[in-house]
Amino acid sequence: MKDTLAPSLAKIDVTALKGVGSQLAAKLAKINIHTLQDILFHLPLRYMDRTRITPIGSVQPNSDVVIEGEIRGSDIVFGRRRSLMCRVQDGTGVITLRFFHFSGAQKNNLTQGARIRCYGEARRGSSGLELYHPEYQLVETAQALPLEQRLTPVYPALEGLTQQRLRSLSEQVLGLLHSDNMPDLLPPPWLNQVYRTSLVDVLNFLHHPPAEASFTQLLDGVHPYQQRLALEELVAHQMSMLRAREQLQSMLAPVLPEPTLLRQKFEQRLSFQLTAAQQRVASDIAADLNKPYPMLRLVQGDVGSGKTVVAALAALHAVAQGRQVAVMAPTEILAQQHRNSFTAWLEPLGIQVGWLTGRQSQTLRRQQLADIASGESQVVIGTHALFQAEVEFADLGLAIIDEQHRFGVHQRLALKEKSAAGYCAHQLIMTATPIPRTLAMSAYADLDCSVIDELPPGRTPVTTVAISQDRRVEVIERVRSACLEGRQAYWVCTLIEESEVLQASAAEEIEQSLQLLLPELKISLIHGRMKPAEKEATMQAFKAGDIQLLVATTVIEVGVDVANASLMIIENPERLGLAQLHQLRGRVGRGQAQSHCVLLYGTQLSDNGRQRLQAMREHADGFAIAEIDLKLRGPGEVLGSRQTGDIRFRIADLQRDSDLLPEVKLLAQRLMAEQPEAVRPLIDRWLFNVESYVTV
Repeated sequence: MKDTLAPSLAKIDVTALKGVGSQLAAKLAKINIHTLQDILFHLPLRYMDRTRITPIGSVQPNSDVVIEGEIRGSDIVFGRRRSLMCRVQDGTGVITLRFFHFSGAQKNNLTQGARIRCYGEARRGSSGLELYHPEYQLVETAQALPLEQRLTPVYPALEGLTQQRLRSLSEQVLGLLHSDNMPDLLPPPWLNQVYRTSLVDVLNFLHHPPAEASFTQLLDGVHPYQQRLALEELVAHQMSMLRAREQLQSMLAPVLPEPTLLRQKFEQRLSFQLTAAQQRVASDIAADLNKPYPMLRLVQGDVGSGKTVVAALAALHAVAQGRQVAVMAPTEILAQQHRNSFTAWLEPLGIQVGWLTGRQSQTLRRQQLADIASGESQVVIGTHALFQAEVEFADLGLAIIDEQHRFGVHQRLALKEKSAAGYCAHQLIMTATPIPRTLAMSAYADLDCSVIDELPPGRTPVTTVAISQDRRVEVIERVRSACLEGRQAYWVCTLIEESEVLQASAAEEIEQSLQLLLPELKISLIHGRMKPAEKEATMQAFKAGDIQLLVATTVIEVGVDVANASLMIIENPERLGLAQLHQLRGRVGRGQAQSHCVLLYGTQLSDNGRQRLQAMREHADGFAIAEIDLKLRGPGEVLGSRQTGDIRFRIADLQRDSDLLPEVKLLAQRLMAEQPEAVRPLIDRWLFNVESYVTV
């Protein structure tokens, strides 16, 4: 150590450690290590067992092993890549070491007759079992090298930061660790008996597991000491969300009482009756908007459940009080659908609807910006363009964010900043991607949740079948029959252009092929690279029935509503997540005709892909599908990278540790109420000081 240590490791910079200068400190900062406490909470990803030597004859493929033997030959070989190959023998067998990156000194050291000890993963190669780039030591004397007495940690790292360096740093800090400089911020008496081990003992164990520790438990992340830290990390995250909510709700928001007469006029003009679920959720929103602090409500509703009309009802509250509403959608197609709906519903009531996207002409854009700034545009529909600095609202009272998981948190924060001076706009967040309860309790802990759990009457269930590409001709004939009988169909592809890497059919090629095979049908193409006017014209033609078969990429995933479309073919569905497949399927079944979804899968299906297709066949409920999606793909992909990129867990796993969440919620609330002085240190310990990233 360079200096005398202060009491708390959380307060000491990494440069206090021996061998850590400004260059190494800069590298450590890239993986969020700034203090000595950060080093201790930079936890191992996995462990290596170097406590015993495995005879070469007993080595199994795909296993991590320590071997020791004599180098019987060493050669540079030239294949597709130049490599250094060393054959090692120990009396029970021979194994090959292969190095694609090696120096002249390394080649000279690995000579015939030298004795070597290696650690690495054994894999099948061209010469039999091989170890690729193993860690190794030359045994220069007859005296045996001592084996490790503990499991060896493998840390998250980056280029320029070796495992040896990270292990050395953790060794230094563990030598300084004691209960005075690393306090238990979760009082042990509050914890389940299983988790009452002191934090100091837990950290020592996880950085230095004894040889007899359960290797399987540690690899699976379910060792009681790992679970003890997962519990603490989830509590820290939960408190961060709750603090963000408290902070936001300490601000003033405009009180927006229910506009009874305006709502009556609105509902009288609708061509349908609101469902009981829509009315219940609208009441939840109305109660929130009538309070002097910002609403933070997430509305979940399966595909076609009628979230948009609930959003329009919320907008009436703001407009009736002279406030503006921003409605933000992730794609131009979805934004255009909202524009069409809001214009049809609101303009007859004298409410001006504005429109802002990133691809408008300069003249139109200037006019729209002026109307927004003056307040003439009372409800403004748009894409991410609403975030831009030049957009100024006269008096923003409500922000409605659709398919919010597609937006980064910083973008939502930017929209919040556009509230009127002295106020914070209410926030209504909507998603048609049902969020499993596990994720809702953690990733959205700062939001009140409402669920529209009822479909409007008349919606027909969609029959889903999975068919191999081998039966493609049958599927094309099915499309022909449906379209000639007066119905319309989608053919969804997962790429716009041909790719040698991804074995999926390109939309442009499919459209040309279908034009040849179905000459009697009116076929058109839509994808994300088309100009907005082209996309809009194509969708309007499809809606009007001028197009019978629409070949599309996943750009039609959300927001497209064509009642006469009753057949959907999804090409290479195994490439898509369950939530996306469910969203796509929701584009059909919107009229009275029986609707069908055909999953046209490739010839080589993975187990995961097979399970996804089976789930689509067996389940129509979005929440059931979301739970299966969570099991198959994990929370990162289910929530979307932008969302989970802001929720980077070091040891916790939302799926694996879901059983901890009820206890997490209680502990977070209790700590905030009874020991508020521990809240900030616990959040800082786990969340990289990025509390502002949460959903506010």
